[in-house]
Amino acid sequence: MPRKKKKKSTKIPNLTNSILKIFKKDPKKTFNYKQIASKLGVNDASSRNQIIKRLGQLKSKGSIEEIERGKYKIVASTDYYQGKLELTMKGQGFVICDDFEEDIFIPSNNINKALDGDEVEVYVYRRRRNKRPEGEIVSIIKRAKTEFVGVIQLQKNFAFVQPSNPKMYTDIFVPIKKIKKAEDGDKVLVRIEDWPEKADSPFGKVVDVLGKPGDHHTEIHSILAEYGLPYEFPAEVESYANKLDTSIKKEEIKKRRDMRDVLTFTIDPKDAKDFDDALSFQKLDNGNYEIGIHIADVSHYVQPGTILDDEAYERATSVYLVDRVVPMLPEILSNGACSLRPNEEKYTFSAVFEMNDKAEIKNSWFGRTVTYSDKRFAYEEAQAIIENENNIVPEEVSLTGKEYTVDNAIVEGILTMDRLAKIMRANRMGAGAISFDKVEVKFNLDEENNPVGVYFKTSKDANKLIEEFMLLANRKVAAFIGKQQPKKTFVYRIHDEPNDEKLMQLQGVIAKFGYRLNLKDRKSVTSSLNELLRDVQGKKEQNLVDTLAIRSMSKAAYTTENIGHYGLAFDYYSHFTSPIRRYPDVMVHRLLQHYLDNGKSAKQEEYEEKCEHSSNMENLAANAERDSIKYMQIKFMEDHKDENFLGVISGVTEWGIYVEIIENKCEGMVRIRDIKDDYYVFDEGEYALVGEATKNMYRLGDEVIVRVKNTDLVKRHLDFDLLGKREELE
Repeated sequence: MPRKKKKKSTKIPNLTNSILKIFKKDPKKTFNYKQIASKLGVNDASSRNQIIKRLGQLKSKGSIEEIERGKYKIVASTDYYQGKLELTMKGQGFVICDDFEEDIFIPSNNINKALDGDEVEVYVYRRRRNKRPEGEIVSIIKRAKTEFVGVIQLQKNFAFVQPSNPKMYTDIFVPIKKIKKAEDGDKVLVRIEDWPEKADSPFGKVVDVLGKPGDHHTEIHSILAEYGLPYEFPAEVESYANKLDTSIKKEEIKKRRDMRDVLTFTIDPKDAKDFDDALSFQKLDNGNYEIGIHIADVSHYVQPGTILDDEAYERATSVYLVDRVVPMLPEILSNGACSLRPNEEKYTFSAVFEMNDKAEIKNSWFGRTVTYSDKRFAYEEAQAIIENENNIVPEEVSLTGKEYTVDNAIVEGILTMDRLAKIMRANRMGAGAISFDKVEVKFNLDEENNPVGVYFKTSKDANKLIEEFMLLANRKVAAFIGKQQPKKTFVYRIHDEPNDEKLMQLQGVIAKFGYRLNLKDRKSVTSSLNELLRDVQGKKEQNLVDTLAIRSMSKAAYTTENIGHYGLAFDYYSHFTSPIRRYPDVMVHRLLQHYLDNGKSAKQEEYEEKCEHSSNMENLAANAERDSIKYMQIKFMEDHKDENFLGVISGVTEWGIYVEIIENKCEGMVRIRDIKDDYYVFDEGEYALVGEATKNMYRLGDEVIVRVKNTDLVKRHLDFDLLGKREELE
């Protein structure tokens, strides 16, 4: 006689979380298992048994106490903390909490519907001495995001969206009436609307159909959508901007310092369209120089309380992807009225300095101006002047009623400012600034936005000239307000000292290449970091060491609380020089003018909130930019599948090694399961994979030969086959 099948018991999802919520809602009240079952809406024997068992576990952990037989009450304790959840791709998590030196480990079964980046409340178990803190998420305070990019899979009456983000551990259920004309297999943007208590997956709706996976524009839009970044302006914002009066008015000029007669020029990348800074140069009768740093007066057009200002604030930054710029301001402003184009009068906000031959500041002036740019240079053209002034052919031009050679005047200006910039840079380095000249990867694109070549952008004297004078303006504007008494609210760009633990980790990595850091004191750290960055230039490990050194630093951020800028070695620093592409610069312009007009100190809380938003948006934009570079690298490598490449091992993990190709900086992964000559295990201390039988070792920094195995544009994965170490194959 066949046996009856046992009825499968249903596990109650998020049971611990649900029970603790009941206790926390009424912390003075006692509950037995029946009352809890009733509140959870369950009455079957299996569910009651689960509740009884879980109550026993919570009691043994000290989360609740048994007041009398079968009746429990929450323990009044300080074991509940708040922090930010960071998930791993394995589904485990870590909560970053100011109350703990170490991050709180959260096993995957204790995540309780929290998602990566969420602000959460976590219950921390009482731990043994020297053990990492471990806990359980009990509530979600604030979702980091509710919109996700993924591929939709249609069924008859519903659909599921499988998110592209590998840290998103669940798919999203979408009712058929909420798919917004998406077809099976489309890439979509989906918004989570609800996550019912007993549902395994959150419920959502499609808010945008992005297109077919693998299509170039679909993938670029997906990158922007994944980070909540826009790719077009609302019609009403475009309309508002297009109606602005952008003409230069006589009555407005009268309110400004007129500097149209002073020799002025721009130096920018050759493909730039938004010129938000210009330099002016003239020799004074006393032998000193008057150098003006002139910045587009964006705040003249972008007024507080307008839809244009609201949109600029929400965006907070322009986003620079490999094939396009997503501007903070509509084109009529970013490439038109606010762009300091040659042979055009423009409203500007200026920092003007009188300097001597030793680059010492003798006088400073800040205020609104009107300027006229006489010439536009690409960096390459300015660099040619610096490198070889004798080959410049002058042209006779009449300027502002005076007959003289413009090019000779500009040559003199560029060469003088180059000399002064080098003095300022040397002074900055002497004061403890850190020199990060990281190589930038750029792509040559054809008309279809396909990468046909890779080149590296390096910083030369012309770049450093502009950099030093922009740093000067930013520093002096910040000091001008920051030193005033009584103290005034201002927007600073701060950079904290590096974390000792991160410096020790960097020390461990660079030791594999024969380098050392001196961690004795602040001055020793900065000088040895600079020495390290100089020593690796041009070597196979340069990009790896540069990247790791940057990661060891704290992140720069915007705030009203000034602590100085460690990396630049400035006591006061702000962002004043790029208001076309950064909203904090717009805030700085407004505050500076407000204080020049003898205004009272602005509300700190209001500006601190705006600073935090700007810092967050900057980080999202940086992530999108990195993802677009990764996407283009994979696209580039699709056409090189049969070629062997020399690479350097740039990362080692328990699931494989990352290899960066030396000639084009494209980074991909060799999965540990694909290395067939031995069984390899990860040795964390050696930063290596070690073969169990052969003891063969693939270590961080080793040069290896690889071949492209797989390119996945949709997931942005690049996989390599490992052919062996360089020395073994030569």
